[in-house]
Amino acid sequence: MNGIIIINKEKKWTSSDVVRKVKSIIKEKTGHIGTLDPNATGVLPILIGKGTKISKYLINHDKTYIATLKLGEKTETGDIEGKIIEKKSVDDNCYNEEYVKKILSTFEGKSKQIPPIYSAIKVNGKKLYEYARNGENIEIEPREIQIYEIKLLNIDTNKNEIQYEVSCSKGTYIRKLCEDIAEKLSTVGYMKELERTRIGDFFIEKSIKINELENMVRSNDDWSKKMITIEEIFKDKEQVTLDENKMEKFLNGTQIAESLENDIYRVYDNKKNFVGIGIVEYGKLKRDIIII
Repeated sequence: MNGIIIINKEKKWTSSDVVRKVKSIIKEKTGHIGTLDPNATGVLPILIGKGTKISKYLINHDKTYIATLKLGEKTETGDIEGKIIEKKSVDDNCYNEEYVKKILSTFEGKSKQIPPIYSAIKVNGKKLYEYARNGENIEIEPREIQIYEIKLLNIDTNKNEIQYEVSCSKGTYIRKLCEDIAEKLSTVGYMKELERTRIGDFFIEKSIKINELENMVRSNDDWSKKMITIEEIFKDKEQVTLDENKMEKFLNGTQIAESLENDIYRVYDNKKNFVGIGIVEYGKLKRDIIII
């Protein structure tokens, strides 16, 4: 089995926990892309078999989240896991739908975001959260992000919570976005809930929970029908068909001179069987991922 299965991660599971669990269920080599914090839920693409080799093609995908922002309290980590370090009143404007929509819209577009101190970004060979835990101060460089769209979903006046949906670029920290939104609303806040509903072309509607996968395997149901094949993942790439002679060279790792304009191709044999992915270097086609 080679491809990707989309797991709908539940709370308290780390991304590594999910990888290990799926591996134990399907008895195949596994990996993942797009780490989710334990308290976050939603789309976690799990790479299966030779699908583990395609992660390099999937690292820059845009993402969509549904976030719940708790107003009036700030935590040291920016999410529900941290202890409360500040409290502030919540203005009535925060319950005005049109006003909140206006504030949210100011975050659309490109901007510089300072990553949260409780993150795994490395500075001088050390992760930021390690500095935070040791009480050390460290200068954090802002990073360019892009918010493509941000929409208000709900305002809960009883709980002082705002729920919104955001589509953003890779590297966007929603915890920090929540804090920045709260600041623009003249208060403080933290990310109470986070669900990822999309990463690239992988949507939560196509996902499966771990217990569902486990039940399918236990019942001898064909779980592979939930898998996206490598051929499907690269469906937007052009294809090239090789005759027997060229195919033998391709499989042996020999570069083949072909009149190709793009950098990545789906490769097929002369019987129209999908063989794998080829890349073009210096005008020649070479093997990259072989599934046979």
